[in-house]
Amino acid sequence: MPASAASRPALSRVLVLDDDPYLLEVMREMLAACGEFDIVTETEARQALLRLDEKMPDVLICDLVMPEMDGIEFLTAAAAHGYHGKVILLSALEDGVRDAAGDLARALGLQVAGAFRKPLAPEQLRQALGC
Repeated sequence: MPASAASRPALSRVLVLDDDPYLLEVMREMLAACGEFDIVTETEARQALLRLDEKMPDVLICDLVMPEMDGIEFLTAAAAHGYHGKVILLSALEDGVRDAAGDLARALGLQVAGAFRKPLAPEQLRQALGC
């Protein structure tokens, strides 16, 4: 007998923030290959913050370099919004910058699942998500 919709586990909600629409599509494809997720993508950090008000995602994938609000400012705001899910940081910047951003995010009380160089490899995403 097939499981009813009520008995199925809820899909993990993932919010991906990156100012590059192409990379957002690549991330959507990699997430789909990793499992079933409710995926929301945003190119603007302020819009992503509004998404946090609507429904908190289980996973937040965030580029550190954004035009109108950098990733650190966004993570600070996400922590202030009470975000408690996993955070995956992405940046083409050097390792030290990504490591420092991860340390700051942890200091803000965020659960950092990884800080990776862009472009993110599928195996890195699987590792960070635990799938």
